[in-house]
Amino acid sequence: MLTQLDNFYLQKEEPVKGCLLALREIILKQDKDISAAWKYGMPFFCYKGKMFCYLWVHKKLHQPYIGIVEGKRFDHPNLIIEKRSRMKIMLFEADQDLPIEAIQAILKQAIDLYKTGVIKIR
Repeated sequence: MLTQLDNFYLQKEEPVKGCLLALREIILKQDKDISAAWKYGMPFFCYKGKMFCYLWVHKKLHQPYIGIVEGKRFDHPNLIIEKRSRMKIMLFEADQDLPIEAIQAILKQAIDLYKTGVIKIR
């Protein structure tokens, strides 16, 4: 039986589907304490149970992106805030190679917020 989380990826068209699946893989490989979850109708990733980041497709641009929950707490040239108060996003061209080093750098910065105690983990 497929979960809502499985269906999220399966219902996407290529190349967006492949891009999202690759991003999921990159996120999960960053740290053993990152887990996948289905929250608010979207694929979320938690760090030790605390919401960390999520995947989505931009409504206007139709580009996949990673949303960093605590993105406002640090700066990276690849992150944009748009009209959000807390989160920042990193957009991707689904038909191009992913900037893996930039993704890893952003995820590491975000994880460090949790590891250093800036974000409290219950």
